[in-house]
Amino acid sequence: MPTDEIVLEARGITKSFPGVRALDGVDLRLRRGRLTALLGENGAGKSTLMNILAGVFRPDAGEIRLAGERVEFGSPREARERGIAIIFQELSLVPNLTIAENIFLDCEPLTAAGLIDYATMHRETRALLERVSLPVAPDTVVSRLRVGQQQVVEIARAVSREARVLILDEPTSALSDHEVDVLFGLIAELKRRGVALVYITHKFAELARVGDDATVMRDGRVVGGGELTALSHDQIVQWMAGREAGVVTSRAPARLAGEVFRAESVSLRHPERKGEFVVREVDLCVQRGEVLGIFGLMGAGRSELLETLFGLHPRRCAGRTFIEGAVVAIESPAEAIRCGLALAPEDRKWDGLVLGMSVKENASLGCLERTKRWGLLNPARETTLVGPLLERFRVKTPSLDQLIRNLSGGNQQKVILAKWLATDPKVLLLDEPTRGIDINAKKEIYGLIDELARAGLAVIVVSSELPEVLAIADRVMVMCQGRKTAEFSRTEATPENVLRAALPQAA
Repeated sequence: MPTDEIVLEARGITKSFPGVRALDGVDLRLRRGRLTALLGENGAGKSTLMNILAGVFRPDAGEIRLAGERVEFGSPREARERGIAIIFQELSLVPNLTIAENIFLDCEPLTAAGLIDYATMHRETRALLERVSLPVAPDTVVSRLRVGQQQVVEIARAVSREARVLILDEPTSALSDHEVDVLFGLIAELKRRGVALVYITHKFAELARVGDDATVMRDGRVVGGGELTALSHDQIVQWMAGREAGVVTSRAPARLAGEVFRAESVSLRHPERKGEFVVREVDLCVQRGEVLGIFGLMGAGRSELLETLFGLHPRRCAGRTFIEGAVVAIESPAEAIRCGLALAPEDRKWDGLVLGMSVKENASLGCLERTKRWGLLNPARETTLVGPLLERFRVKTPSLDQLIRNLSGGNQQKVILAKWLATDPKVLLLDEPTRGIDINAKKEIYGLIDELARAGLAVIVVSSELPEVLAIADRVMVMCQGRKTAEFSRTEATPENVLRAALPQAA
């Protein structure tokens, strides 16, 4: 069977979101019976491109051709009807429906009376589950499955649609070794049937088993590619890392004033897979006035490390923590705050803010005891406590009583920083502090981080944006698959060095 037939072609795809151009004239060709690995660091534009091919987003410019015919998708359903299926990085199943109902969602078989034919759904689902080696009943509610099993159900759903193009976005991130083997067997079968596949991954070792071609993206553009057998690991890393100067400028060298925080042998057990770890034997330290950057790709364990340090997973973690040289046991966020730690989480709307409350109320949440009078919250004390901080951080709001949900993302992030500064912390943990905010707001956040460090605060910043880490950090710690793989001084932290340490190596 010939494998050089172009099934799907993207030409000059451009897409912008507020404050950022995610794709800039991207071309991509997918061929019959071949798997194209789409590679690039976080934020390169890979998922945005796939969402356009799958009908989730419309491009601002460019065109998509399917079997030579120009097509436009107004929704994922339209893309599915033309044979394009996607397995998202984030699970898209409906948790309170059964496996069968999820697989046949939006395409349920009907009886002669026009009712859903559950017998047919269960029979065909049972056959699909056997095909993907998932030994569970079709009427099992999805919420009862562990994450890896839910991912397998996603794969079964995509296989059931008889796709011409199948997009897999980090498909093995939640799978066990056995489930990965099953997935690769399915990929081989789909390639034999002539399906064109796109595979987004950071795990180069996987590509030797399933990949044919590679396309490398950086900063919303395609910067290289070819047949995988002709490309070296170093060449791909160089394509991924090389970049023009961005909006970030390096901060002045830190004036260090002694170690304030140290963690030794920090480990976090996997919540579902016995014997496996999300974080494994990580050591780190940070001094007053220093910004420690932590970089890693998907599944590296960066956010989980910060959560563990902040006491969010006390029953699954191990290791020792020192504050100013003294051992401390942090088994809850409340204890972390008392010890001088503060955590600005990755998802500010879900974990960092109460959207139905005001700016002032959100800013004072971390230190309510200081705003009480006679046992009751006192609005005047709240204003006295957080007003100067909100002014210092230049929060743009018509009133301190404005609902926080009405502020821009950058101003919401400033309120979170003000909330934690009101607790007088010694160590500030920032998880993706500039995610989802525009360029000008990013510059302001970088300036605040620099200002806080120069004032003597110890700052640990997790970021998936490599230029950001390299610009604001005095040291860079790299994680990969839950482990610390390297640590670099500012002069040693070149893009190539950091990316090479962040990418999983073949065994």
